[in-house]
Amino acid sequence: MFDELRPHLVELRKRLAISAGSLIVMFFVMFYFHEPILNWMVEPLNIALIEVGKKSVHAADGMITTSQVGGAFFVALKVAFFAAIMGALPIILSQIWMFIAPGLYANEKKMIIPFVVGGTVMFASGVLFAYYVVTPFGFDFLITFGSFKFTPLINIEDYVGFFTKIMFGFGLAFQLPVFAYFLALLGLINDKQMIAFFKYAIVIIFIVAALLTPPDVLTQLLMAGPLIILYGVSILIVRMVNPAENEDEDDDEEINTQDKLEESK
Repeated sequence: MFDELRPHLVELRKRLAISAGSLIVMFFVMFYFHEPILNWMVEPLNIALIEVGKKSVHAADGMITTSQVGGAFFVALKVAFFAAIMGALPIILSQIWMFIAPGLYANEKKMIIPFVVGGTVMFASGVLFAYYVVTPFGFDFLITFGSFKFTPLINIEDYVGFFTKIMFGFGLAFQLPVFAYFLALLGLINDKQMIAFFKYAIVIIFIVAALLTPPDVLTQLLMAGPLIILYGVSILIVRMVNPAENEDEDDDEEINTQDKLEESK
């Protein structure tokens, strides 16, 4: 049994090594540019603090702080790692596809470019949606709440972790149509199965939204809503790629088959 698994383990090690290597290279590149990336990440927070400052005397003193010795250095590492994952994502996705490609048909192996491009574009779309739609509402709500009593002193280490969790959560969530497309291409799912699973999918979506977003209802709804829409889009995609067979057509085929058998007898 181990001899049968050994080639797969060797291939897996190769793909992981290439993915890790690309991630390390991108990490050093992104570390060099960590300051402009951090400025981009902190901009929604700065805007929220300014808006809150207009509404409350206490919030006018709000600022971004660090509570650790060398905190700025560790923040730079986190920022570089976050950006490196996004930069290396096309290579990582291509290595995932190359690992599963040996088990696919020849025409399916050619789908590596749509898989890599589609996965990268949808991940970036999720990140941009979170950045320009979710974070302005979420940060404004979370910082404004109680700002008339407390001065917001935001710890940069906590904020970067908070920010990357939201970005990765939305990036992964937006992969739903991509995975639905390729599962349908492999014949593993069809549109009727997805429609039948819809009521369960809603429950799962809200659970995922609660796990991947901050503990406030607004941000969770801002993730759950697009996910439900993306699930509907995925149904349409699966219907085009692998539509469920019509039961009436199946019955007609069975009847025709039986008639031919009887005629042959």
